Amino acid sequence: MTVKGKKRGRPSTSAPVLSKERIIECANTLMAKDSKIPSIRKLAASLEVDPMAIYYYFTNKQALLEAVTVSLVAKIYTPKPSGDWQHELPKLCESYLNLLAQYPGLLETLLGMTAHGPAAVFTERFDLAVKELSLEQELRNNALSMLADYLHGYALAMSCQAGDELKVDMMAGPLGFYMQALQQMARP
Repeated sequence: MTVKGKKRGRPSTSAPVLSKERIIECANTLMAKDSKIPSIRKLAASLEVDPMAIYYYFTNKQALLEAVTVSLVAKIYTPKPSGDWQHELPKLCESYLNLLAQYPGLLETLLGMTAHGPAAVFTERFDLAVKELSLEQELRNNALSMLADYLHGYALAMSCQAGDELKVDMMAGPLGFYMQALQQMARP
């Protein structure tokens, strides 16, 4: 009977310490490379740990998935609360589309999730961008939903194109139209 080359017992002190942050960082790197959320086994192999070690930090794959997607969405632009909303909102939208383009599997992952963590990050940033408009709650909810749906559709169109004819900066016209309508509907 042969025994695997791994030593049993405590890890050596020279090995990097496993942590939530290290697991998330590794998952982000693998997602950028493979265009999809890595499996627990692939993640564990990349970290050189037993797959069960990951479950010490995350109760299940859904918890890991939410942590990874929240960490990615948290990279989008944070609008300045005192900034001009007509400048801040386009910067938020561009950074979100650039993130979705950088991580091709992220959009599908976000749309298939039941957790609300990543959406909460975008919602918080949207609220910062349009704060000066003082939108009524129903109008704010509708404006947020419409913008998120538009951005997701735009990102999907960018990912499905054969060439690179559709670019992030090409959304300026439709986004400008959306912003004009939003300003007209906002409280005076």
